[in-house]
Amino acid sequence: MEGVMSLVRAVMFQPPPSLLVAAMSVVGVVSLGNAGVSELRGKHMKYSKFSDQPSASTSTANSSWSSIPSRAGMLVAYTPAFLAAFASLLFLHHNHGGNGASSSRLLLVESALALHFFKRVLETLFVHKFSGTVAAGTAIPISLSYFTVTALTIYTQLLTQEALLPDPAVDLKLYGIVLFLVGITGNFYHRYLLSKLRSSGDDGKKKEYKIPKGGMFELVICPHYLFEILGFYGIALISQTIYSFCVAVGTSLYLMGRSKATREWYLSKFDDFPPHVKCIIPFVF
Repeated sequence: MEGVMSLVRAVMFQPPPSLLVAAMSVVGVVSLGNAGVSELRGKHMKYSKFSDQPSASTSTANSSWSSIPSRAGMLVAYTPAFLAAFASLLFLHHNHGGNGASSSRLLLVESALALHFFKRVLETLFVHKFSGTVAAGTAIPISLSYFTVTALTIYTQLLTQEALLPDPAVDLKLYGIVLFLVGITGNFYHRYLLSKLRSSGDDGKKKEYKIPKGGMFELVICPHYLFEILGFYGIALISQTIYSFCVAVGTSLYLMGRSKATREWYLSKFDDFPPHVKCIIPFVF
């Protein structure tokens, strides 16, 4: 145990003096982990291929007013987080001090988060193909979750900088940048492949699904989730705060559950689904 704690102290900042950050670190892991378990149990977040599945808690009477077009719903989910990161890039560095190394780390974290969600917005506008609607009760919680994670990741980094906490003995920023770029590139590439496999639903026709091919789809059904996880771990390595690592762990737990549910969905829809294709980790899970 002492060896583990020594490793943690070597690669992470001391937690900043904030009860909010400490509490949200725990809440983030638990809530995202619980969401992953819910996916495994068949209680899916109502977006993507699960958006049209009936929910026991959604009645026919209120379904029409509580749903919005899928493209608009995804913009609602991603835009506030992007604006939060972009606003911090514009304003924080002119008003707060700190040493140069800490300031550059904060700038990198903000830039990575802004780029991550800006890519999401652009994909929603120009890459993804949508059909049907998404429940407002799904889009709004996702939006609040992304916004909260973005704001707290930046806030935690800012507190760490302002408290003048000593940098970790091992600087992982460069590794984080590389991992983040690998993650965001791989995620975009496989989402692009998905968009090319699906007929557009924007004309009111029901979107047709096919078994994804190409890239790492030959090994796992959700490589875009795998690369998204890598991207969040890249941000965590840049940040080197306990909160950012908790976000990465929580994201991993949720997307692993979602990928398992996705594989089961494909198995139920396609008799010729390749049995060797795993959920998210090649040859393992």
